[in-house]
Amino acid sequence: MRTTRHLITTHRGQKKRIPGTAIPRIPKAPPQGPYQRTKGGQVHYSTCPWFNATIFTKGQVFTMRAPNGFGTVARLSGNRRRPFIIKKVTGWNDKGHPIYEIIGYAATREEGLMILSEYNRDPWDVDRAKITLQQLFDLWKEKKAPKLGASNRASMTSAYKYCAPLGNKPYKQIRSYQMQETIDTCGKSYSTQAAIKNLWGHLDRFALEMDIINRCFSDLLTSDPVPPTQKQPFTDDEVNTVWKYQNEPWVDSVLVFLYSGWRISELLSMKKSDVDLQAWTMKGGTKTKAGKDRVVPIHSKIRPLVERRMNEPGSYLFSYNGKQCSQSQYRLFWADFMKAWGMDHTPHECRHTFRTRLDRAGANQKCCDLLMGHVSKDTGNRVYNHKTLDELKAAVELVE
Repeated sequence: MRTTRHLITTHRGQKKRIPGTAIPRIPKAPPQGPYQRTKGGQVHYSTCPWFNATIFTKGQVFTMRAPNGFGTVARLSGNRRRPFIIKKVTGWNDKGHPIYEIIGYAATREEGLMILSEYNRDPWDVDRAKITLQQLFDLWKEKKAPKLGASNRASMTSAYKYCAPLGNKPYKQIRSYQMQETIDTCGKSYSTQAAIKNLWGHLDRFALEMDIINRCFSDLLTSDPVPPTQKQPFTDDEVNTVWKYQNEPWVDSVLVFLYSGWRISELLSMKKSDVDLQAWTMKGGTKTKAGKDRVVPIHSKIRPLVERRMNEPGSYLFSYNGKQCSQSQYRLFWADFMKAWGMDHTPHECRHTFRTRLDRAGANQKCCDLLMGHVSKDTGNRVYNHKTLDELKAAVELVE
């Protein structure tokens, strides 16, 4: 190794002549121009792309100035845990003084320079740390919500109003106790509490995917449990009572519910084009992926009722004044039925009755799940071929 005198430029731009010492030959720098320093007389490289190579002497590091617009790492006065401030000029005020954006703080200058380098490489990385709950929710609605079902999407949107008080808070700073408070103070039933909890889960997973957070605090949330079901199926005597009034207005809809298992929203939204009187099937369904576009054979007992409805004006199977009957209007009809018959049931209990009677008649599990729109390992991809339709028709006819 040769020794000589080196003329170097210090970090202040001053020319300084250093007595030569034995120094190793510096290997060729990586393409990005690494940050170099000496340790025990050896040359070490890190992967910071923001420094050019400099002249080294043992135990000393002299670096060139960072490029214009790169940013600054400066030490603050006092005894601080993270004494180095990381900032960048974003403009100039009327007096010509720089306007700084504070990017963050660091424990060491090296750490600060690394953060500054990452910021210059991808400024969005730092902005993610500042994104608020409201901004994240808006982005989630744009990117993720369209993949949910309509009812689930509406439920999440409605649930957000209970989270909105935290809207201006950076999402990275929101903790589980704050999420839990939105559930505990909503003053609503278990279903709304579950929706709020579900929304926090969606947002946490989205934030985790975007590298905003590194853990999901929503996993710690709790809500009121679902109360024990109070649904009671119609008894055989009650079903016979309904048949006695089959010619009364809208009673036919109750019988269709009892012998097909549709949800109230599914049957009221069913159009006549969804009914095939040649194959004696009805197609419809909402709410879940497994429940959409499912085919339910028309039971032989209710075929005359369906035919009569098909011959009435309107594009919907159950039209009211020529238009789709709303759920609120239908529930008024339902309340009159229950009062006249001395019963206490909900429309959804017709669906419960249909499933109960299928089980009682010994219908196989695959057919039951296909008819109800439930997910199971037996339903597969829900392709309705002739064999499947024959099996479904046979299962439906088991209901007396």
